[in-house]
Amino acid sequence: MSDLHTSPESRTAVRLSRISKRFGAVQANADVDLRIVQGTIHGIVGENGAGKSTLMSILYGFYTADSGEIEVESKPVKIKNSHEAIALGIGMVHQHFMLVDNLSALDNIVLGVETSLLLANAQQDARTKLQSLMQETGLTVNLDTLVEDLSVGDRQRLEILKALHRGARILILDEPTAVLTAQETEQLFAVLRRLRESGKTIIIITHKLKEVLALCDQVTVMRAGRVVHECATQDATVTQLAEAMVGRKLKSPPARAGHDANANAPARLQVQGLTYRDVHGVQRLDGIGFALRSGEIVGVAGVAGNGQTELLEILSGMKRPAAGSMSVLGKRYSATQWLDPIAARDMGLAHVPEDRHERGMVLQFGAWESAVLGYERLAAYCKGWFLRSSVMQKDTNDLMQRFDVRPPNPNLRSSKFSGGNQQKLILAREFNQAPKVLLVGQPTRGVDIGAIEFIHEQLRALRDAGCAILLVSTELEEILSLSDRVIVMNQGHITGELPVAECDEKNLGLLMVSQTSSVHPEPPVLSIVEGVEGLAVTSTSSVRTDEASESRA
Repeated sequence: MSDLHTSPESRTAVRLSRISKRFGAVQANADVDLRIVQGTIHGIVGENGAGKSTLMSILYGFYTADSGEIEVESKPVKIKNSHEAIALGIGMVHQHFMLVDNLSALDNIVLGVETSLLLANAQQDARTKLQSLMQETGLTVNLDTLVEDLSVGDRQRLEILKALHRGARILILDEPTAVLTAQETEQLFAVLRRLRESGKTIIIITHKLKEVLALCDQVTVMRAGRVVHECATQDATVTQLAEAMVGRKLKSPPARAGHDANANAPARLQVQGLTYRDVHGVQRLDGIGFALRSGEIVGVAGVAGNGQTELLEILSGMKRPAAGSMSVLGKRYSATQWLDPIAARDMGLAHVPEDRHERGMVLQFGAWESAVLGYERLAAYCKGWFLRSSVMQKDTNDLMQRFDVRPPNPNLRSSKFSGGNQQKLILAREFNQAPKVLLVGQPTRGVDIGAIEFIHEQLRALRDAGCAILLVSTELEEILSLSDRVIVMNQGHITGELPVAECDEKNLGLLMVSQTSSVHPEPPVLSIVEGVEGLAVTSTSSVRTDEASESRA
């Protein structure tokens, strides 16, 4: 890492001085000072609700600070809205992409910055500029493809291209790897390094500390709206940053699971021959079959997009398979008479969806409404035809305290919470019903390290109380930490099933690219393994760490 990137004499891209912002009773930012050096990648980390996104939203013009000063490239500025931020060369890629699904990639970029009254001319102007940008940066996207048909990685590349097309010299990325595969993450890092070398300044908001140390030049830690630690990443470790984030020592993780005593426990969910094709006729599931027993966590590993999402939606009753059967809690269902989501909840089957915005909550609802969504028919919450909103609000307040949802305001609109706090609210809702079967997708996506520790404890507690848990996660470390058994999926098939004691990132990675089912993978071939390691887990070869941080991250 070049000294140029961290030298005090380097030019300042952004300086924030004494920035404060309050939302009602919540002090989101308190006298924050922050300097971002031009031509560097700067990481901002902190717990959910620490004020990271609020601070960057002030820089991007989404919010106006109550007090404080902003300098951009050494010039004092007032940023009243995002149009003014863009004019100053600031771009932002949000955690949840701001794209129009039924427009092409090109039209999404042109929208709002047309260079001609004739759309065809504006499109051609943009296409010429974008082809040059793609060649310079390595950001390649098919400009004529509809956004709804692009992969998650392509959508993110499109968002970055859109910002660069509008002249961004300072680029803010909010949780950029939260929904990317490990391979897509490596590709993104390569692009960001190239942008840095071309003189661009990158600011990354993230919870993934290993990625911060592998990619960034400088890191700032925020807690409770304040900056509590700053350093060059070459002087930091995962443990130091994690403990600065949460303000305490982290607990040592428990030994791996693997409850052999539950091998003979009754199956609470069993599926056979599940097959599913999407609306485009693409086969997403092909002959899926497995059993889920009481008192165990079965992890489903695999690169995102290989049928895991469809599996969860079918098992929860949100979609119907083309073929196959399922037995859940003593009731049998066939493809012609499938489980209803309301009946699923009534019998004790809970579901934490992978996409919290699309499936988990209604963003315009108050937090208390999202916290009872799907359970509003419980006797405690309704009296005849009338909902008992005061009871719902009280219960939501209790849940917020237990799950540390910030701010603990049941009446605040769901969209006003950070992504991590939205996730904790959904988890609190589903965990609170003491389910007999829990289907959980990406439980810690966009969640800080302290909250991850708490969520994992809650999952283990549910498991120990007899709940049967199916866990889908693209984070292999999470799968290995929580699971008793691991199922691997690739292209809609189960390619292997192993007890966790026999799992490691290498053999799971092999199964993740395998085309055939195998309980015990063949000994690896070196050339294959080298390709798989980049796919299975993000490379962190440049990370400074220690033994404790390795075990906790």
